[in-house]
Amino acid sequence: MLGDIWNIVLYKPLLNALAFLVSVVPGANVGVAIIILTILVKLILFPFAQHAIESQAKMKKLEPEVAKIKGSGKSKEEQARLTMALYKEKKVNPLSGCLVTLIQLPIIFALYYVFFKGINFDSSVLYPFIHAPAYTSMSFLGIADIGGKSLVLALLTGVSQYLQARLMPKAPVSPEAPQGSDKKSFQENLANSMNMQMKYVFPLIVTFFAYTLSGAVALYWITSNIFTIGQQLYAEKKGKREKKEGETNGKA
Repeated sequence: MLGDIWNIVLYKPLLNALAFLVSVVPGANVGVAIIILTILVKLILFPFAQHAIESQAKMKKLEPEVAKIKGSGKSKEEQARLTMALYKEKKVNPLSGCLVTLIQLPIIFALYYVFFKGINFDSSVLYPFIHAPAYTSMSFLGIADIGGKSLVLALLTGVSQYLQARLMPKAPVSPEAPQGSDKKSFQENLANSMNMQMKYVFPLIVTFFAYTLSGAVALYWITSNIFTIGQQLYAEKKGKREKKEGETNGKA
């Protein structure tokens, strides 16, 4: 049942879209088709992903105030009431980012699965109006064969993952510790540890998996990371512009 829904709603449409793109791109280059398909899917998901990024940034900004509430010594019930009142005042829904992320995940995993399973345009999974390409080129820019392992693309995957991690919103410093103090809360130490792992350890893991799987998966990962980097820069620029406009309106 679930397998049928997966194939009908997600896997087959994406595979057919890839087959169509391969048939229309110059030289029937599968690498170019992968990039185009990944960008198209990311554009469709852009509003959801953008909302999740902005929600995460808003939650990060409120962490110092939430920390004050938790350190107030009030009962758990009162802390929860004050925290929800703060979210309501700032017009932040703590669950919205999670919900929009959950909407994206099945589509992203299906796209990944298309490349992970291998570029095989079997007529049994193609729609009647989509014809399997008579010829396909698996050479990407003459530097990598995306049908097999590619060290170059694997390394580029790791680099793009590192750059994406560097642009992730950073948690603000908790107000519990005095400025200039070396004392840090458990939450800050945990957050710093997670940031370090996401910035340095995770890219190495991604590089390893990108190399052991295939160049097609690595190319998808690189394209997705670059798109996300652009989206994060856009969100950061938008946030600064809104902050500047708010300060200007406040002075008026």
